[in-house]
Amino acid sequence: MAAAATPAPPSTTPRKGVQPLRAGEGNSFYWRKLHSLSGIVPIGAFLVEHIVSNFETWNGPLAYAQQVKFLNSLPLVRVLEWVFIFIPLAFHALYGVYIALRGRSNVNVYPWAGNFGYLMQRVTGIIALLYIVQHVWRQRFAGIQLPEHPGAAFAKVQHELSNPWFLAIYVIAMIATCWHFAYGIWLFAAKWGITPGVKARKKFGYVCAALGTALCLMGLISIYAVVWKYPNAPADVMPEQPAGIALPAPSVNTPGATNPGQPGEVR
Repeated sequence: MAAAATPAPPSTTPRKGVQPLRAGEGNSFYWRKLHSLSGIVPIGAFLVEHIVSNFETWNGPLAYAQQVKFLNSLPLVRVLEWVFIFIPLAFHALYGVYIALRGRSNVNVYPWAGNFGYLMQRVTGIIALLYIVQHVWRQRFAGIQLPEHPGAAFAKVQHELSNPWFLAIYVIAMIATCWHFAYGIWLFAAKWGITPGVKARKKFGYVCAALGTALCLMGLISIYAVVWKYPNAPADVMPEQPAGIALPAPSVNTPGATNPGQPGEVR
């Protein structure tokens, strides 16, 4: 009777690239798909919008205040904020922590670069999570309410960045968040089969690196504008006006105001 064939030992040759998501892995397959997708839409889209909006700080406190006012005047903005930002962000962050705690590097299966990316994606994710939690709390819910007082947005950020520790945290978090997003796009394309093959992934890696670098530079320039380009910004560049009056009413004692006209009329 012929002896049964001995199974071949598992290969120790490092694999190239990222293995695609596979079916038949239980519910985790769908949760991971949703986690991967949520990192691109809506969270990634919001990150891009947020960095682009913050870039208005380069044009000064008033320009930034007008951008904040515009965003908070969108229809159903509070509903959009929770449905497309807070809830997806909470899911992506919490499930990402779950994945990080259960995952491990496979130095004998994947090359060193793959393990480095694996580790950095989790480290930058934790940094981004801790930063976002405190940032949302301090800028959105604590202190002066920016949706009602958009003119105070620049000064509020400037006051926070006047602390060297917070300034360092902002810089580190900006770099970490942009890395996490750029590498997340690359992983998304690889795992969803958008970039099949090593060459396609390598070329797309350059695109992701360029996007992440551009976003990071915009974020750092915004920080520079708040801290150094416009120091000592006014506490509120859009102070509230009395109802029905857009500009201060002229006074009869003002030189040249010989005919003050009707109340509220500006001449």
